[in-house]
Amino acid sequence: MSPKLSRTGSADRSPSDSSVPMVKSEGVHKSFGPVEVLKGIDLEVKSGEVFCLIGPSGSGKSTFLRCINHLEKINAGRLYVDGELVGYRQQGDKLYELRDREVAVKRRDIGMVFQRFNLFPHMTAAENVIEAPVQVRGVNKAQARERAMQLLERVGLADKAQSYPRSSPEASSNGSRSHGRWRWTRS
Repeated sequence: MSPKLSRTGSADRSPSDSSVPMVKSEGVHKSFGPVEVLKGIDLEVKSGEVFCLIGPSGSGKSTFLRCINHLEKINAGRLYVDGELVGYRQQGDKLYELRDREVAVKRRDIGMVFQRFNLFPHMTAAENVIEAPVQVRGVNKAQARERAMQLLERVGLADKAQSYPRSSPEASSNGSRSHGRWRWTRS
């Protein structure tokens, strides 16, 4: 069974004026041995558009997302992020795979959260959000902190900016909110 593709409208941010899709997939195929997981996926996701991949376990949702970041190599087709070919460069009518170092540089601009995400338990919510921009992209800490607060506000967690994640499914005695597997508590 293939994953179901669903568009749910636009996100809160304004879409880019560009006509270039944020993500574009053309005939993407991915196999693991004899098992074909992705069977010619074609789609376009505009900047600011909310897009859902829905399907049962094993239907290829995570595989497709991993292909978008070139964590999995596709067997056929093409993937673009913000108009740039993912994992390959084209010269004439031939495709050449990028070196690992070149892929890593491009990967810095693609953010992903996996099913089993982990936060640094010794860092606050804000510090967890700041870490990648500062360490990977070299963003000034003050700028990263300001952007982190905007992002936490956007997802309704601004009040938890100075809280630490605690791995516990039970409700907190101090009234902190549960979000999935993580409970945010103020220390």
